[in-house]
Amino acid sequence: VVKSRRCLLSSAYTDPAVWEQRPRDAQDLGQLASLMDRTYARKFPVSSLVIARFVDNLSSKEEVDQAQYYLYKFRHSPNCWYLRDWTIHSWIRHCLKYGARDKALYTLKNKVWKDVRLCFHFIHYRAEVWNINVFLKKVSSAQQGCIYLLKNTWQEERNVGASLMLAGLKQENSVGFSARLLGLALIGKVELSRGIHAVFHEMPLIWTSGYLGRALAVMDAVCDFRDIKLSEEVLDHVEKILQDLSVNADGQNVTDTPLEEEDELETQKLPEYINRFKELKERLVSQDRIDSRSLESLVSALTQQTLAACENADIAEYQQTVSVWEAELQQLIQRERETKEKNQKSV
Repeated sequence: VVKSRRCLLSSAYTDPAVWEQRPRDAQDLGQLASLMDRTYARKFPVSSLVIARFVDNLSSKEEVDQAQYYLYKFRHSPNCWYLRDWTIHSWIRHCLKYGARDKALYTLKNKVWKDVRLCFHFIHYRAEVWNINVFLKKVSSAQQGCIYLLKNTWQEERNVGASLMLAGLKQENSVGFSARLLGLALIGKVELSRGIHAVFHEMPLIWTSGYLGRALAVMDAVCDFRDIKLSEEVLDHVEKILQDLSVNADGQNVTDTPLEEEDELETQKLPEYINRFKELKERLVSQDRIDSRSLESLVSALTQQTLAACENADIAEYQQTVSVWEAELQQLIQRERETKEKNQKSV
């Protein structure tokens, strides 16, 4: 398994200053826990403000463990839909701060938290803290990532292919066309070896045959673009895919289920695809449309060109989000104060 540290983003994404400069609402966790226990015992719902205060005042790994219990109770209470976005933001920050990354990851992955919404800045922040290699759909629509095609299963090849193709469609440059080409070729490999149904099953892909043909259409289109080049590494991968299909598949299905008629017809086009690829590659060479850099290098170069401006926009958006959260929090505090005053007057 190839592992690589993701370090494109600046330190601004892990700088806690914006979050920690919010006004502090110091609370006693013991009293809050006792209040929630009594409330649940009386079959009453705990308010989102109480659970928010509890999470905001965590200060150790042990308290994080305790908070998980109360978050779980809240998510299964009548008030479950009122769990605030900033509470989850604060919860995950505390998990990372006090060495409970497993709890943060569980929160994000578990279906119980499926309505959790995170601002885009925090998605970046979480990825940076975990040092995860991701194929992002942003950096102002500049895709970035690392691609490893090492003995993948056919499902992994299909999934990677779909990710590359869909991301590549958002870029009208060398990165976009190279990603599109490789993605379509990987999907086409699955199509010819397992049939079109294996391609679109539970995937956001069309069920029309001819993915390898669409890959070659990308090469053809690049020949007509003045400023677009294809990664030499990507072309090598596509050539290897066609060779593997020719040698290993040889028109035979690798599954136990016979291929349908349209799949058989597509398989018969393989020699035509191979010849067409060779012709298009010669055209690309003659027109100087091949870039010697890898797709990863092309992505990194494009990212560095636009990263600063995109980070500034993300951070400004994050600051605005925190301001909105703080305003909502103050409204809840004011509402709580008014309710207490009203109850005191009625006594």
